[in-house]
Amino acid sequence: METEMLVLARQDVEQKGFLDLDLDPTLDLFSEIERLKKEKNAILLAHYYQEPDIQDVADYIGDSLGLAQQAEKTDADMIVFAGVHFMAETAKILNPTKRVVIPDLKAGCSLSDSCPPPLFKKFKDQHPDHVVVSYINCSAGIKALSDVICTSSNAKFIVESFPKDQPIIFAPDKNLGGYINRTTGRNMLLWNGACMVHEIFSLEKITRLKVRHPNAKLIAHPECEEPILRIADYIGSTTGLLKFTKSDSSNEYIVATETGILHQMMKANPEKTFIPAPPDNSCACNDCPHMKRNTLEKLYLCMKYETPEITMEEDLRQRAKKPIERMLEISAKAGL
Repeated sequence: METEMLVLARQDVEQKGFLDLDLDPTLDLFSEIERLKKEKNAILLAHYYQEPDIQDVADYIGDSLGLAQQAEKTDADMIVFAGVHFMAETAKILNPTKRVVIPDLKAGCSLSDSCPPPLFKKFKDQHPDHVVVSYINCSAGIKALSDVICTSSNAKFIVESFPKDQPIIFAPDKNLGGYINRTTGRNMLLWNGACMVHEIFSLEKITRLKVRHPNAKLIAHPECEEPILRIADYIGSTTGLLKFTKSDSSNEYIVATETGILHQMMKANPEKTFIPAPPDNSCACNDCPHMKRNTLEKLYLCMKYETPEITMEEDLRQRAKKPIERMLEISAKAGL
């Protein structure tokens, strides 16, 4: 039962915003977050692309598939989602009675934004014989228009669960869809969407980097463009990339995905060297600006005041839930 004081505090934060709050600089945020977890029976789920401090305080760190699986089975009263908006939406879709909060409500996704539901519905209506497989990096509105959801970890299995003669629309990532087409021999119809981080890598700069590091293996996420994937030594989901660096015998890797995963790679392999793949711009980074909106300070405040909260109309939630549940069922059968 919420106290009247907490309700008033939450309303004040919603009106003024976190930036107007004075945070004691001597506060031990790590211990405070742990205290709030116990006090509120909360679970903290964090994506691999979050800043290291958030990863280190999380109860579970994973990619989109792992996070969805954790969200489905948790018995916590509150889910604190350190990721982007569509991920927190997925947790709410699977847990309608739980409070789901996110450190920064503006932590969006360029890939999700590239596929507006009204435009996608018109596209879908033009191809009534196609089933829709949508990458989980999309809004609840797109999920509600889909037959099944997939992640980069299970996309191949999801697509191959349909007969070869079944026409498929794949949305919203054209690069992941193209990669799945090439690996399965399918000819899926692709929505023209992409992730800004995974499209920014420079083939020319990576090639020069490989010359300077001849023993380094290039490992890449399938959301990267085809020229990058063509020269990669290993292609896999975020979790797949991490597992590869643990089992592979090489000691040096050029990593073509968001830099947040390097924290876990270095923790698991302290004797190995990890080099972030260079982007095609003047910046030396390839961070997702949306993922990095979340900070340890915002995380603490959102847990303390239980806001910003993810809410959703029940009709939309029900429609979006079906394709997610189908994905989880197929993944479980495949042992993923």
